[in-house]
Amino acid sequence: MINKVLLVEDDEDIAALIQIHLQEQAIEVTHASTGEQAKQCFSLLKPDLVLLDLMLPDASGLDLCQQFKQQNPLQAVLMLTARNSEVDRVVGLELGADDYMGKPFSGRELQARVRALLRRVNLINNSHSVKVIPEKLSSGITLKALQLNKDKRSAFYQQNELDLTATEFDLLYFFLKQPEHVFSRAQLLEKVWGYQHQCYEHTVNSHVNRLRQKIEINPAKPAIIETVWGVGYKLNPKGVACAE
Repeated sequence: MINKVLLVEDDEDIAALIQIHLQEQAIEVTHASTGEQAKQCFSLLKPDLVLLDLMLPDASGLDLCQQFKQQNPLQAVLMLTARNSEVDRVVGLELGADDYMGKPFSGRELQARVRALLRRVNLINNSHSVKVIPEKLSSGITLKALQLNKDKRSAFYQQNELDLTATEFDLLYFFLKQPEHVFSRAQLLEKVWGYQHQCYEHTVNSHVNRLRQKIEINPAKPAIIETVWGVGYKLNPKGVACAE
């Protein structure tokens, strides 16, 4: 299956270089250089992944990210940012972007990031294409009132469905598989995102914080996903409420 990528980048030289790297991976790339073109292409193309530059001549990349996620909550988005735009990176991740890359970046790193995100997209698409899932093949996990099913990509807590992005779901599912185990940010980056790069461990922090907003009673004092200072994070089963 050939994956479709929408590249939103106003610098023609950078766009041409990115297209070369992605086409080497047998990926179909559609390029938009403005925000208006990006919105039109997004509606027509329904891309598997959006590579989104935040600095566009006629639109805010952050606004586009939010719009794309509203239209498709599972839409994979990889932001392209300048290295000094720390605030933009944080805000972009809070709006639902799955990952970011600071410019300049290497072609190999770009290909690795894209492959990792597309693997997740393909798993989700394959699970949705199966109309009936035999019970014996179900990959559900239940911990007290917290229930996740990876085949159906569904998550419930205290009988309420959780509105999780694809990355948030994968992160919570990974924690649930090994409760009490402490994972470093580098380990989570490798296991959940699918690559190793210490400079991007802030990606993990942002997604954990966003996940806490959706499952914790008091996100400022998390009881479910705890921070182990100097190490990383763990899921504490004692913090999960029991099913009524």
